[in-house]
Amino acid sequence: MMTLLKIILLPFSMIYSAIISLRNLFFDKNVFKSTSVDAKVISIGNLTVGGSGKTPAVLLLGNLLKSKNKNVGVLSRGYRRNSKGFLLVSDKEGEIISDVNTAGDGLYLTATELRIPTAACENRVDGAKKLINLTGIDTLVLDDAFQHRWIKRDLDIVMVDQRFLNKTGSLEHFPLPSGIMREPFSSLDRAGLIIVNRKFSEKKTIPEKLKKYFDKNKLFYGHYTVKGIYDVKNHKKFELEEFKGQRSLIVSGIAKPFSFLHLLENNGIDFVNKLLFPDHKNYTLKEVEEIRKRFYSTNAFSVLTTQKDAVKLTEFSTELDDIDIYYIRIELEIENQLEFEKRIEKLF
Repeated sequence: MMTLLKIILLPFSMIYSAIISLRNLFFDKNVFKSTSVDAKVISIGNLTVGGSGKTPAVLLLGNLLKSKNKNVGVLSRGYRRNSKGFLLVSDKEGEIISDVNTAGDGLYLTATELRIPTAACENRVDGAKKLINLTGIDTLVLDDAFQHRWIKRDLDIVMVDQRFLNKTGSLEHFPLPSGIMREPFSSLDRAGLIIVNRKFSEKKTIPEKLKKYFDKNKLFYGHYTVKGIYDVKNHKKFELEEFKGQRSLIVSGIAKPFSFLHLLENNGIDFVNKLLFPDHKNYTLKEVEEIRKRFYSTNAFSVLTTQKDAVKLTEFSTELDDIDIYYIRIELEIENQLEFEKRIEKLF
């Protein structure tokens, strides 16, 4: 049924593709002009809708820039937040002054992990100027901004999901709404660096028909590493092996949970008992009650979730006080990390 619907929507995909191509042409020919701001700007984005690993990439880049003593901040539109306009999420000192629902889960996680100035704004130019003026940052990381060409950037980093790459011939490689592509592969010409994220899977070669889009001088590979399992309530760390063989209730509200479930399977963690919610799920008491009901009816040992889901579930600490909830902390690692760092340092 879903495949049939996607086929029916193909004419709209062609219209969408034509509009995107025309828009990009206008930017390339300087008909549409990008605005500069008073900071070095690095954008992290992708070609598709969700699931490529942008948030882990923002965390990696933020930590790298902090280690190089850059006065860095992060600007995002704050996807699925319940606020509008400019919102300062963490101040000049990196102190959190917002909450997860107002900021959006991805940006809130970024703010809590990096402890640097962060803000949300749909208009990236206005948002960047306000964040710079309020906090004095001289380096700005734009989260999910490859398509937001109104703001001039010094470097575009594009994340590409390896599993998606290898679905050549599938409808997923079509433009929205039939597929999940926001832009065609040819748009990678704009990228300064491309990171193919294999997540927890083995490294695979880029399909032959797509190799022409991936300049070897721009190309890096990334993967996830597990840094531990943490108690949501007290943040006590546990090793992955301690959950092996235990029957946990898996709760996830991320775009593509395959890699998360693949990680659990590879480490002998029972993931049959699971609740999978839509990406960026805003949890309410209804979902919390659903989690409680499933937890007790299946006699689960614990609830195991992602870090992005954990920042939202902590809002219900009272309602979930009698349930042990843990999240898996992951980090993105770049193969040939030293060369990657050199590319970033060349900007300054």
